Amino acid sequence: MPVGFGVNEGDVAPQSNLPAFPVSNRIPGVQPNRLENLDDLLAQAEHYADHSMRNIGRLPPTLFLIGSKGPVMFMPESLADESDKDDFATTARLMCIAHAATACVMALEAWAKFAKAGEKFDETEPPSEAFDRQEVVVLMGESHTGQKQKFLPIIRSDNGKFFGLGESNAPSMDEMKGRFAQLLPTKVPDEGIRLVAKAMLKVKGVGRVTQVPGGGVRRTTRHRLR
Repeated sequence: MPVGFGVNEGDVAPQSNLPAFPVSNRIPGVQPNRLENLDDLLAQAEHYADHSMRNIGRLPPTLFLIGSKGPVMFMPESLADESDKDDFATTARLMCIAHAATACVMALEAWAKFAKAGEKFDETEPPSEAFDRQEVVVLMGESHTGQKQKFLPIIRSDNGKFFGLGESNAPSMDEMKGRFAQLLPTKVPDEGIRLVAKAMLKVKGVGRVTQVPGGGVRRTTRHRLR
């Protein structure tokens, strides 16, 4: 089934007050030190998306990955225009290389439209302008064994506030394409390539990512990656 989606505008801002991999009793998460595979990471990304929507009313586009030294999450400073979106996608790919990621998930809030049985899918119409558009949280997961996706409908109360996430009702797809898809390198990078990626991240102003107790991460800027 063809599907199109676009990142919601104006939903991105640094959220230093959000803990990495928070604990909540609404959607079961996986403890960060037990994240082992793509399914675990998808569960954790959904857990985080629910937490973010309930606490700040939106989900800034966020990258989750399982690296050689544990889980990492990263979000951009802003996504004000198309150039910022392309830059974030490039940074996400460099993060996957620098941390030798074995699995990653891109989580974002978006408008989506889905093909209907017997109807031709209009790829020229932006999802945000479609009459039958759906507001969803998109989870795009990748590992070296394949891709998995979830399109979770955003349920709102009559006053427009977030109420919860629905069940993913979109069929699984063998492959997704776009600026935020295919983030993992095709093969595991060697140490030399990882060092080049870290140097490029430093030039881009992406700071050191430090593991913290409990398996989460915190991000600082203008410091050397180690």
